[in-house]
Amino acid sequence: MRSVIIVDDEEDCRDTLQETLELSGIDVAGTGANGEEAYQLYEKFLPDVTILDLNMPNYDGNYAIEKIKGKYPDARIVVVTGFVDYEFDQSKVDGVICKPYSSKELINLMNKICSPLNSNLTNWYVG
Repeated sequence: MRSVIIVDDEEDCRDTLQETLELSGIDVAGTGANGEEAYQLYEKFLPDVTILDLNMPNYDGNYAIEKIKGKYPDARIVVVTGFVDYEFDQSKVDGVICKPYSSKELINLMNKICSPLNSNLTNWYVG
C-alpha cells in the first residue's frame, strides 16, 4: 500500500484530498498545515509521496521542498496549487496538479508517480 502525507493550510482541501486518496486505497499517514509540519511529518512517516500546497502562511511549500529534498533527495513530492504562477523549483518535484482538479486526475497522477516503471521520471503536470 502506498502512503502519503498531505500538507495544505486549508482544512477543507486536506480533508477532500484525504478522503479521495483513502477511497482509492492510498494510506494517508498524516496531515499538516505548513511547510515545517511537512518536514516533521516526512521525517516521522517517510511516506511514498508528499502532497504539498505551495501558498501557506509562515512556512510555505518552497520551504518544505527545500528542507525535505535537502535531507531526502529521493523524496517524491506532488505540488497541489491554485496559483499557476507561484514560483518554485519544478525540477525538485515529481508532479504538479492545479486546483480545481478531478479525483480521477489526482489518482491517475499518484498511480503514475508511484509506478515502478516511472521511478526516474519527473514533472508530471495536470491542470
